[in-house]
Amino acid sequence: MTLSDLRDACYITLETFRRNGQGVKTPVWQTPEGGCLYVWTQATSGKAKRIRHHGRVRVCASDARGVPRSEWVEARARLLTTPESLAAQRRRMAARYGLAFWLFYAFARLSRKPYVVIELCDAEPPTGSTAPA
Repeated sequence: MTLSDLRDACYITLETFRRNGQGVKTPVWQTPEGGCLYVWTQATSGKAKRIRHHGRVRVCASDARGVPRSEWVEARARLLTTPESLAAQRRRMAARYGLAFWLFYAFARLSRKPYVVIELCDAEPPTGSTAPA
């Protein structure tokens, strides 16, 4: 299973890892583009902090409560903070989630907290391995 298999999922559960290796699972909305998935979150959220420390994550399709509905997929995550990446994610979210996103976005604007985009891409193959022919 790859990230591409999750592109149609309304919700995914994102598992980030604390410094001690303990996983923290969070259900989130996602939008696909190219071979990656994108998530929008507050810059000060725990998941953003954990990704800043270590980009290894796992994801799976889930329901709104985070109950898994697929196999877990290893991925790598990075934070995108440019105005262009935030605007692109707003467009993707609005196209996918419509009014629900705009209501969520209105409340987010009231909080005046900065947001970031989490880019999720397929994990790098382990060192020493070769890609399948």
